[in-house]
Amino acid sequence: VQLQASGGGLVQPGGSLKLSCTASGFTLWHYAIGWVRQAPGKERERVACIVSTYGNVEYADSVKDRFTISTDNAKNTVYLQMNNLRPEDTAVYYCATVLYGSDCSMKYDAWGQGTQVTVSS
Repeated sequence: VQLQASGGGLVQPGGSLKLSCTASGFTLWHYAIGWVRQAPGKERERVACIVSTYGNVEYADSVKDRFTISTDNAKNTVYLQMNNLRPEDTAVYYCATVLYGSDCSMKYDAWGQGTQVTVSS
């Protein structure tokens, strides 16, 4: 099982970025998969989660109405579209999945490498 994340970078406040995470070794749309971020000196925060097979999505209050999680099942890839970015969104973003679980409340047990998102003018 591998998760390969990409798409981070430097963006000005109010800007947008789209993160991608391609899975291998399993079919991601069956299971809960999402994004978790960690800023320096802060605890990890679950940002968004999706279970494509049931159409379930969940978002942290801090990103609702700004971030959108989606999947491309043909590409076995999950995306995080981030709009109206704020400096407080600066963090390392990780994609993660619940192996063989389809509930976003379950603990993630497979992680990709992080991708840095920096929001600054």
